Amino acid sequence: MRAAERVIISAAITGSVHVPSQSDHLPITPEEVVAESLAAAEAGAAVIHLHARHAADGRPAFEPEVFEEIIPPIAAGCDAVVNITTGGASSMTIEERLAAAVRFSPELASLNMGSMNFVYSGIADRVTTWKHAWEKPYVENTYRTPFVNSFEQIEHALRELGERGGTRFEYECYDIGHLYTLAHFADRGLAKPPFLVQGVFGILGGIGADHANLTHMVAIADKLFGADYHFSAFAAGRQQMEFCTHSAWLGGHVRVGLEDNLYIGKGEKATGNSQQVRKVRDVLTGLGREIATPADVRRMLGLKGAQHTTTQRSREVPT
Repeated sequence: MRAAERVIISAAITGSVHVPSQSDHLPITPEEVVAESLAAAEAGAAVIHLHARHAADGRPAFEPEVFEEIIPPIAAGCDAVVNITTGGASSMTIEERLAAAVRFSPELASLNMGSMNFVYSGIADRVTTWKHAWEKPYVENTYRTPFVNSFEQIEHALRELGERGGTRFEYECYDIGHLYTLAHFADRGLAKPPFLVQGVFGILGGIGADHANLTHMVAIADKLFGADYHFSAFAAGRQQMEFCTHSAWLGGHVRVGLEDNLYIGKGEKATGNSQQVRKVRDVLTGLGREIATPADVRRMLGLKGAQHTTTQRSREVPT
C-alpha cells in the first residue's frame, strides 16, 4: 500500500440500496443531492461518490438527464472530485449503469470487481410503512437475483471509460477474490496503477464486517500490488466508523455517507452526509492524520483534472 500522507474522505451521498421509507433524510431530488454534496465537501470530503434518484418517488435513476441536474451544480459549487457510480443498481443493465459516466467522462468512477449475491432484502423486515409501491419488491428481489459484474462487463468499462476517456477507477472489492480480478486486468494492462482499492465490508453475500477480514484484505492487496495502490475501506451499517478508524490506522483512506449507513450513532439517524463527514474527520484528526484536499486526491491518484471532463465543459456553455 502507498503510505498516504493525507487521508481521503469520500462521501457516498445517496446510493441505490436504501429506500425513502427508511429515512426522511435520504437525499432524493437533484436539489437535495446537490445540497448534500456541497455540504459534505465543505465538511471535508474530497471525493463525492454519486448515484441519482427520480425525484417523484426516490427510485434509483440511471438516465444522464437526471445526472445533468446534479453534476454541473456540484462542479460549480466546489472543487471536490466527482466519482460517478457504474454500479447503479443490480436491476439495471450494464448500458444503463454506464450511461452517466459515459456522458460526463469523470475523473473517477466506481467499478465493481465481481458478480455476487448483493442482498438487502432484510430491509423489508424492518420497514412497517412504505412510502412508495416500488420499494418492497425492489429490496426483496435482491434475495433471488445476483448482482452481475462479468469479466466482459468489467473490461468494457475499463476500455470505454478508461482507455477512451481517461477516467480512473475506484475498484470496489467486496471479497478477496475481487482483488485477484483486479490483478488479472492489471496484468493485461487494462487497469493501470496507482489503483484505488475500496474494500467493502458487511454486505450480505460479500465479505463480512470482521476486522480480521480488513487486515487480511490489505495483506493480500500488498502481495498483489505492492506500493502501486491506495487502500480505502468502509463497512455498511453500524460498523461504519469502526472500519474507517481501522483503515486509517493501517494507513488507508475512508468512506462515509448515507449510501452506506443511515445513522450517526446508536439509534440516532443521521440528518445529513456532512454530519458523518465531520464525525470521521474528528476521528482522523484525533489519530494525528491530515485530511486530503481535492488537489491532494488528484495528485495521489493521477487524475486527469476536472477541466478534462464533460462536467467542466458543460459549465462553460452559456445558458
